[in-house]
Amino acid sequence: MKTLAIDTSNFVMGIAILDNNIVIGEMITNIKKNHSLRVMPAIQSLLEDCGVKPEQLERIVVAEGPGSYTGVRIGVTIAKTLAWTLNIPLAGVSSLEVLAVNGRYFNGYICPLFDARRGQIYTGLYEYKNEELTTVLEDRLIINDEWVKQIKEYNKPILFLGNDLHLHRQIFSERLGEKAVFSVITQYNPRPGELGLLGMNKQFVENVHSFVPNYLRLAEAEANWLAAQKPKS
Repeated sequence: MKTLAIDTSNFVMGIAILDNNIVIGEMITNIKKNHSLRVMPAIQSLLEDCGVKPEQLERIVVAEGPGSYTGVRIGVTIAKTLAWTLNIPLAGVSSLEVLAVNGRYFNGYICPLFDARRGQIYTGLYEYKNEELTTVLEDRLIINDEWVKQIKEYNKPILFLGNDLHLHRQIFSERLGEKAVFSVITQYNPRPGELGLLGMNKQFVENVHSFVPNYLRLAEAEANWLAAQKPKS
């Protein structure tokens, strides 16, 4: 079964093509360039390189967020359009869950994170049990200091990973001491091949048009607009 995986939820743009449990092609970049201009040419190029025609695809998997509002929206919109046009199933996977897979051999908890500005992070807590990634604490948007308070009580080492780790590393190191473990830079990028594998075990969307991203918060423009609609006292 041929699967196309798409991740544009953050700076990392990842595209992968899988044939059953084999990753036959993968493209990853981590550069600040417009995903909306690059992702479709990247998909077309990878399909051609792998000798796969669009009509041969049998499922689409997309990183559904959280992350960059614009980035998440781009990936989900393209995934929905392709799934609807090709009439094939669509599945969404947490962008944090995809990143957490990079810690599969760590003996402890895994904490993927994306920066959300103003001291906030998108994060969750995961753990491998019987070679399967499990959720310990659900994905959330939270102040880094409050997150430290919540995870400090856990009695295992915690692996932190992600390209935004350097922005929050100091508070984890100071407050958690030796319990905080920091991944190497090669574990910072989520792998689209892993996204595809995770998506194979997710429930597919029954109605493609009803599928929505998981932003975990309103876009800033939406929040400002809603605030402006409130009656003045």
